[in-house]
Amino acid sequence: MNIVIAGAGDVGFHLAELLATENQNIVLIDNDQEVLDYAGSHLDVLTVRGDATSLSTLETARAGTADLLLAVTTSEQTNMMAAILSKKMGAGRVIARVDNEEYLECNNEQTICSLGIDQLISPRQLAAVEIERLVKKCSFTDIYEFEDGKLSLVGITLDSNSPLVGRQLGEIEGLNDRKELQLIAILRGHQTLIPRGHTELRRNDHIYFITRPEHTKLVERFVGKKAVKVTNAMIMGGTDLAIATARRLQHDYSVTIVEKDKNRCKLITTMLDNVLVVKGDYTNFDLLEEEGLSKMDAFMALTENSETNIIACLTAHNHGVYKTIAQVENKEYIHISQNIGVDTLINKKLLAANNIFRYIRKGNVEAVTSLQGVDAEVIEYVITKSNQLTRKTLKELHFPDTALIGGIIRGDETIIPNGSSQLQIGDRVIVFAKPQAIRRLEQLFR
Repeated sequence: MNIVIAGAGDVGFHLAELLATENQNIVLIDNDQEVLDYAGSHLDVLTVRGDATSLSTLETARAGTADLLLAVTTSEQTNMMAAILSKKMGAGRVIARVDNEEYLECNNEQTICSLGIDQLISPRQLAAVEIERLVKKCSFTDIYEFEDGKLSLVGITLDSNSPLVGRQLGEIEGLNDRKELQLIAILRGHQTLIPRGHTELRRNDHIYFITRPEHTKLVERFVGKKAVKVTNAMIMGGTDLAIATARRLQHDYSVTIVEKDKNRCKLITTMLDNVLVVKGDYTNFDLLEEEGLSKMDAFMALTENSETNIIACLTAHNHGVYKTIAQVENKEYIHISQNIGVDTLINKKLLAANNIFRYIRKGNVEAVTSLQGVDAEVIEYVITKSNQLTRKTLKELHFPDTALIGGIIRGDETIIPNGSSQLQIGDRVIVFAKPQAIRRLEQLFR
C-alpha cells in the first residue's frame, strides 16, 4: 500500500513508525528539513520537504497515486486543504486531523466530508471520550467498545486481594464456561501472554476480558474489585485536552481544574460552565491537598509533561484517590508507569493510530485496537463469504496459537464463543492477535 503522511510532528512520526513495521510504502511530507532528516534516519520512509497544500509538493510525494493520505500537521486548515487536493488528484482514501469541535459535529462533519475528505480524526477528542468512559467505569484500566457497545473489551489489574491470584486458569470456576466473559490476554510486566489452562495469575497482572456491556460488573466481582462511584474529579493542567475532558465531565461530576498560568485560568473559566478553576503550581501538592485532593474519586494529570503526570498520579494514589489517569506521550514510560501503580494511561498518538489502522489491514477489517503496553492487537473482522471459517467449528480450524477469538457479533446477538461455536456470513469477529499471527489471520479472513 502506498501511504502519504503530511506532517512529521509527534502524530505523523508515530504513525509513520507504526505503519513502517507493516511493510508499507510511506512518503512523509514536512516543511522542517531537520524533522525529516530525523525521520529518514530512523524509519524506512521517503521524505519530501515542502508545504502539504502545495500542488507541486503533493505531486512530488505522488499523493495522487496514494492508497491512503493522512494529513496530520498541527494546522487543521492545512490538513483539510491537503486532503481535499489529494483526493482531487486521485488519492484513494484521505483522512484529515482536526481539533476544532465545531468541525466534528455531525452535520458539519458531513458538510466537510462532502468536499472530498473521507474521515476527520481528532486525537484530542478521541482521548477526551476515552477518559470519560474510564471515569464512568473506574475499576477498569482500559475500555474499548465494538459495534456501538454491543461488546466491550475491558482491562483490569489484579491486586493482592483478588481471589484469582495464585490460581491456574483451568481451575477457576466460571471462567471455563465462557458464556458471559472471555479472558483474552494477560500483560505481565513487558510480557504479553495468551491465556491457557495452565497459566497461573499473579498480583499486578493486567488482564483483559471480552464481555457484554451489561456484564462489566460481573467482571469486577469476578476479580474481586469493589465498584466505586465517582462524584468528585480533579484535572491537573489547563491544556486543550483538559478542557475537552472537563467539558464532557462537568454536568455529571464535580470537577476541579488546577492550572499554573493566570491567563489560561481566565480563559478556561469563559469556556466551561460548571467547573472550579484553581491557579496553582503542579508541584505544590500542599495546594492540591487544600483543594480537596484526598476527597477526590478520580484524578487526571493532563499536562504536556509525561513525567509530571506520572508523579502526580502516584501522589494522588498515595492520598487515597481511587482512579488515576495520566497522559503519557513517551512510549518508553508506558510499561514503567503501569508497573509502578498508575491506573490508566492515555496516549493521543496511539488512539489516533488505532483509528487509522483499519485502513491498512487486509482481510475485511472493520477496526483495530492496540492495548497500552501489549504486544498484540484486537482486530474486528467481518465474514463476507462462505469459506472454511463458516464450514468448521472453531476447534476444527487451524487457528494460530498466538491468536484467540474473543467475541462474535451476529446482528443484534452477541456471542462469547467456545470451541463448538461456528461462524456465519455477516458475523463480526473480535480477534486478539500477537504480531506473528497477523499474516495467517489475513489469509483466513480474506
